[in-house]
Amino acid sequence: MDRIDRKILHELQLNGRLSNQELAQRVNLSPSPCLRRVRRLEEEGLIRGYTAVVDQKAYGYPLTVFARIALERHDTVTVLEFERRVKEIDEIIDCFMMTGQRDYLLRVVAASLEDYERFVRQTLHTIPGIGSIDTSFAFGVVKRSPALPPLSHR
Repeated sequence: MDRIDRKILHELQLNGRLSNQELAQRVNLSPSPCLRRVRRLEEEGLIRGYTAVVDQKAYGYPLTVFARIALERHDTVTVLEFERRVKEIDEIIDCFMMTGQRDYLLRVVAASLEDYERFVRQTLHTIPGIGSIDTSFAFGVVKRSPALPPLSHR
């Protein structure tokens, strides 16, 4: 991957609906080589797909909740079952394995406080092996970037 590939990736992260013509102009290539590079980046898995960024609040999920999960045990069965179940739950947008006192950090969306309470009682509490759940509510977003930062040349 060279500098031009990185420019292509950056532009597509900012606007995945750019036409090949527009993209080629932004990265200073003619359209044919630009399209070949995009297709190669897709085939190599650097571009994993294209998506729309939806306004979470307007869609009906105004709450963003961060739930820190500690498992009771860390045996293979408990960990695999927890991770399998998390992957099936639509309200969990992200799940990260963590270092420190908690094992996982979940980003959850909810329509209301009551909706989140129902989610915890009827969904999270049904997953075996959870030792504790520590919840924080986001009350604002300072920054949310659609693009990875450019790599510095070392």
